[in-house]
Amino acid sequence: MDAIKLRGVRTHNLKNLEIEIPYRALTVVTGVSGSGKSSLAFDTLYAEGQRRYVESISAYARQFLERMEKPDLESIQGILPAIAIQAKNVVTNARSTVGTQTELNDYLRLLFARIGKTHCLECGQLVTLDTAESVAARLFDSHPSQEVRIGFPVELPSKKHYIKSILQEYHKQGFVRAEINGKEIDLSKTSLPKMVDSAWFFVDVLETCAENKSRLTESIEMAFRFGKGTIGVEWDDRKHLFSNRFACAGCHREYQLPTPNLFSFNSPLGACPDCQGFGRTISIDWNLVIPDHQKSIEEGVIEPWTKPSAKWEARRLKDFCRQERISTSKPFRELSQKERTWILEGKPGSDYFSVKDFFEYLEKKKYKMHIRVFLSKYRAFRICSRCQGNRLKVEALSVRIGDTTIVDLSRMSIGALRKWFDVSPFSQAEENIAASIFLEIKKRIRFLDEVGLGYLTLDRASRTLSGGESQRINLATSLGSALVDTLYVLDEPSIGLHERDNDLLIRLLHELRDLGNAVVIVEHDRSMIEAADWVIDLGPLGGEQGGEIMFVGRFHDLMKSRASMTAQYFRRELLLERAAHKTNGKSKHAIQILGASHHNLKNISVHFPLHRLVVISGVSGSGKSTLMGDVLYANYQRYRGRPVSDVGDVRQINGFTEIEDIVLIDQSPIGRTPRSNPATYLKVFDDIRKIFSRTYDAKQKGWEAGRFSFNVPGGRCEKCTGEGLIKVEMHFLADVYITCDECNGSRYQTSVLDIRYHGKNIQEVLQMTVDQAMKHFEEETSIVEKLSILSRMGLGYLKLGQPATTLSGGEAQRLKLAVEMTRSTQSNLLYLFDEPTTGLHYRDISFLLSAFDELLKRGHSIGVIEHNMEVIKCADYIVDLGPGGGSAGGEVVYAGPVSEAFLNHPSSFTGQYLKRYFCREKALDKVK
Repeated sequence: MDAIKLRGVRTHNLKNLEIEIPYRALTVVTGVSGSGKSSLAFDTLYAEGQRRYVESISAYARQFLERMEKPDLESIQGILPAIAIQAKNVVTNARSTVGTQTELNDYLRLLFARIGKTHCLECGQLVTLDTAESVAARLFDSHPSQEVRIGFPVELPSKKHYIKSILQEYHKQGFVRAEINGKEIDLSKTSLPKMVDSAWFFVDVLETCAENKSRLTESIEMAFRFGKGTIGVEWDDRKHLFSNRFACAGCHREYQLPTPNLFSFNSPLGACPDCQGFGRTISIDWNLVIPDHQKSIEEGVIEPWTKPSAKWEARRLKDFCRQERISTSKPFRELSQKERTWILEGKPGSDYFSVKDFFEYLEKKKYKMHIRVFLSKYRAFRICSRCQGNRLKVEALSVRIGDTTIVDLSRMSIGALRKWFDVSPFSQAEENIAASIFLEIKKRIRFLDEVGLGYLTLDRASRTLSGGESQRINLATSLGSALVDTLYVLDEPSIGLHERDNDLLIRLLHELRDLGNAVVIVEHDRSMIEAADWVIDLGPLGGEQGGEIMFVGRFHDLMKSRASMTAQYFRRELLLERAAHKTNGKSKHAIQILGASHHNLKNISVHFPLHRLVVISGVSGSGKSTLMGDVLYANYQRYRGRPVSDVGDVRQINGFTEIEDIVLIDQSPIGRTPRSNPATYLKVFDDIRKIFSRTYDAKQKGWEAGRFSFNVPGGRCEKCTGEGLIKVEMHFLADVYITCDECNGSRYQTSVLDIRYHGKNIQEVLQMTVDQAMKHFEEETSIVEKLSILSRMGLGYLKLGQPATTLSGGEAQRLKLAVEMTRSTQSNLLYLFDEPTTGLHYRDISFLLSAFDELLKRGHSIGVIEHNMEVIKCADYIVDLGPGGGSAGGEVVYAGPVSEAFLNHPSSFTGQYLKRYFCREKALDKVK
């Protein structure tokens, strides 16, 4: 058998499909949003491969593995063990970093434990663990036939009258010669000085020759014994120190022997004791305590003291200001530095209860819930002052390879780290000791670099990664494991990847295939589809109108297909353009970002015109998310006095007064439980329940709208608590979900289902599609207006009660946008989108652009981070960052409308690829 054969696939909206997935091939599943791509790839192929693998292992091991629901199909033959790599960043642990996620930290810790050299943090001297044999061998190897003197230091007590008796005791034990206060004396002939600062006793003087080898070793052992682990060997009139303890022989500071856990911030042996390995500590943020420095004390500049419960503190503050003649009507920023310090931290010698005293008092009352809630409003994370964000104990930084610590390596970009390992001059002995470690590190770094992640650093927190970055990390990790005969299922691996880096990704996917694996990816990117060995196109539309096979075969045959909508866009029979009249990017109002220098941004200034579609472009890691999220959005939140943890460094931002608010629409899911659905998310279900409560039968029973909710007691079925399914725990087997026998999966009590509106009960309404519901509620303006927005975005096929967890990424993004478009009361908003084309087909992008135009017509402004050329070409204004990623990025390469200057810009990769895109379009138009 040379393929996975599926028959009668009916998972979700798939319509009894019969299909083959070839082994050792790169297969792309494409189609419009909601056509069933994820249902085929993840909910059928991956689910069945994982389920069969789990069933083949012991019952004990099964409890630790993911449990998959059995897909709805007749048969499947030749299925392989499956691994899914989805475009979702599910990591929320603050301890997880790129280094821990890729296991590179484990190898680096092992490397430093094996070949790292410990250097004293105080004097810089190399710390070694010496023995009598090793010291003797070193003397014979490096100083043959040379006279050496072996001695040891004596620790002297603080009380001087004991010193003479101690020196005499050493003399009695046979030590004749000593060095007292830097001067050598004969203890048998010279009287001891009254004042002694330092003392050395000599054990032996001999020549390093073969005859003296045994004697030399014995003398060194004696010196170690009497010197409590520290000795001095003198040659060429210089004293050289050795220690048989792992301590600096010069300043006697002891160190821990390097072990892998010493370099782990997840271990008590290596973690900084102050921040416990997080790199940050939480403390009071004065910017939250005083959000507006323009206010005076009379106007309530101290925000926590504006609360009714803080009347006493506010009165004491005014009394203190009156006593010290501090103006209470002057803006806080105009007070002197000394006056501001007194108000916040108190005046020495005064009994004034300062703001700092206030928070220290509350810290002692943290056992009370309301106190903890209050404090959380004024706290923020700060870089740990002890470890400076390194997360590790200072002892871990004493171990170096060359001049480099493990923290230095963690802060390098992946690309720089790859070069470091290629050029670092490791000795032959080090190469031999760590050969296998070097191999694994270099292999993993290469994969990360070649999937376009060369700009990431190992200490980057995993939870800050985008879905595309997280997926490519998992892909690189999978390549590092070198599995064979495995089914890999990937969800749009090109997400967040610039066109420049697509070729590298395709090459690695081919490499994964060539290892002997079947690789199935859900993808819309044309270059990725062209590189596939096998293409499956689903459609024709989404939801109930999808789930059919429109094409199966190779790419050159796809281009001839008349049924495939994907092929029609590729042939430019269907065009994707903005309906709105494009402007030249000029605008009367704009936001000016001046001197942004957060992360890799290099003190840039950006003009952000309002009431336009502004696209922020650039290669991966060039600083797009930093500019839009950390600098623009976070600083606006602080400007409005809202709590925000991390704010990007910027000198000044002008123009916030020109907008009412900023709305950030990112890639986070719209719901984490099946109870969430399009009707509840759009809040149209509230209106529907009110309509049912106004029916004659409901009024007769005195039922309110809450009676028609499946989330609260009342009208829902209490046996399944409104879920329609009952979970049966099978202990070591996968849990089984069965339809509730009381409500037959309807979620509601029978009495509630008896209430009907135009012949349909509440459960039947939830089973309607958006388009069907619009006709059913055509008399209800509020419902039709909300649902019409979904329909215009191409989501008319969605069922009102479809669980949010089953929505594709593209559907979820447009649903968020639909919610924003229902906010008719607000105007002049700035919408920020983070790659809104994620999971969208060409047809879906056209709906998205239409929604953008509608927002602009309403007087709003739009900023979009995007790599998709279809969106970039339609932009009114481009802010292109780069030219590279990481340290090679962070500059404004181009800012302005799409023009010849942009297309021909020598440093803009975006402009170059957009020019190629236009050239291909012209070539296709000529063929037509």
